[in-house]
Amino acid sequence: MEKLSTMLPLGTHMPDFNLKGIDGETYSKETFSGTKGLLVMFICNHCPVVQHVNEGLIKMANELISKNIGVLAVNSNDTTQEKYAEDRFDKMIEYSDRLGYTFPYTIDPDQTVARSFTAQCTPDFFMFDENNNLVYRGQMDSSRPGNGLPVTGEDIIKAANALINGDPPVENQMPSAGCNIKWIPGQEPDYF
Repeated sequence: MEKLSTMLPLGTHMPDFNLKGIDGETYSKETFSGTKGLLVMFICNHCPVVQHVNEGLIKMANELISKNIGVLAVNSNDTTQEKYAEDRFDKMIEYSDRLGYTFPYTIDPDQTVARSFTAQCTPDFFMFDENNNLVYRGQMDSSRPGNGLPVTGEDIIKAANALINGDPPVENQMPSAGCNIKWIPGQEPDYF
């Protein structure tokens, strides 16, 4: 089921989180103190939209990291359901290794982090400044499976450059679109 980003209000303070990474480390927003900002990406392994953008997503993430903007990936799908077995922790390790993720890939098994960010789809993106205030939420770029547009990450790169230059948040932020987060049955959030 295709869903669009909730478009959390700009200026929203970053929620707290403690997430286990596939590397065994625990990540919180404090992990990224000292960076110019943090991009939190809700992704997963099996979603065709994430698979469509993966190569460009890695290139974009590497560019952000080179500019001292932290990048964190979160998988919030309910992997207890057999039909989403491809998103399980061991598969996250396989995907990260095969694709060459250079950013932490973490799991949100009780989905509290997805709820606190009002994450809705995969992929869904939230960029915060060094004071943990939201400056961007929405799409990576206009590419979607089948529309023929290249995956560039231009919307997020533009937002990151504005952040680095001390400019106001970019205008005309467009929602991301993708597969809905696979919620634990009966525990779907109100905004879903």
